[in-house]
Amino acid sequence: MRLELSDTDRPYLPRGVRMHKDRVRGGVVLLAPEKAILLDDIGVAILSRIDGKRRFGEIIADLAKTFKAPAEQIETDVQQFLGGLRARMYLGVTP
Repeated sequence: MRLELSDTDRPYLPRGVRMHKDRVRGGVVLLAPEKAILLDDIGVAILSRIDGKRRFGEIIADLAKTFKAPAEQIETDVQQFLGGLRARMYLGVTP
């Protein structure tokens, strides 16, 4: 399985994986079966845009606009972040 997303891929959080505001840790965590991953603000910004409907290219464009940063730089960082989640099966993709 290739981990890199194309512009037309639609990423989604699979069943059993969700974002959750964690009062104990004082932030937002990504909950997966028997795992809780503390997210930083950038992780939250990325994952909050993943709904299974938006295409990867749309997510990148929205992040670039929001953070006033070059889309190429945003895409590189987001590819790395989502690729890591995808390798651990915390992210699914619909072509």
